[in-house]
Amino acid sequence: MTIEEIVFQIIIHAGNARSKAFDALKNAQEGRFQEAEEFLKDAHEEIGAAHRIQTDIIQKEAGGQKVDITVLFVHAQDHLMTAISEKDLIENMIQLYKRIEKLEKGD
Repeated sequence: MTIEEIVFQIIIHAGNARSKAFDALKNAQEGRFQEAEEFLKDAHEEIGAAHRIQTDIIQKEAGGQKVDITVLFVHAQDHLMTAISEKDLIENMIQLYKRIEKLEKGD
């Protein structure tokens, strides 16, 4: 696999993670917290896959292998970090939706 193909795998997994995180948020907004948790789990798995690919590239470079840092690679890094940040924020937002629902029900 070429470095470009490897980098595209990071972008794909990061994009999938972001999409799953926003699916989780949408479900939480509608009070479907179990479904939201499943989407968050999927997002976490996608981020893990992207992170493993990234780590492999970094380890190769640390081991002395020449790794070309391209604009595409930087773009992939940006996608991954954005997906991680958004997932983390969405997890917190879902907790807030749970608190709101609990308060509205008077529990």
